[in-house]
Amino acid sequence: MAARAHLPQQVSIEAYGNGGFRFGGMSHRGSILCLPSGIWEWPVASLEALDRAALADVLPLAGTINFLILGTGRALARPSKDVRAALEEAGLWLEIMDTGAAARTYNILLAEGRPIAAALIAVD
Repeated sequence: MAARAHLPQQVSIEAYGNGGFRFGGMSHRGSILCLPSGIWEWPVASLEALDRAALADVLPLAGTINFLILGTGRALARPSKDVRAALEEAGLWLEIMDTGAAARTYNILLAEGRPIAAALIAVD
């Protein structure tokens, strides 16, 4: 994984909005990837910027996680066909939600101890 800001553990999302997230008692401006290895900054600012390359840290997790929760921003929207195909080819199910619903769902599944990953696009 490329060197970038991260919290090396999975924790719940405490808040979202104002262009970022609160988790682990700290705040982060921008989008995040919530992976079994921790919470990572994610340079995807909009659904239009999401491509296969942006999923490079997620795709190898097939087998460790069963699905990816994608928070698409303020409104629910489908990612490109290429993004959906990349996840399908890797054997990962995709759950698409607006970012608020995705953060709440991530928190519930994390509390249940389920192997989970979420890609959350920040909202203002």
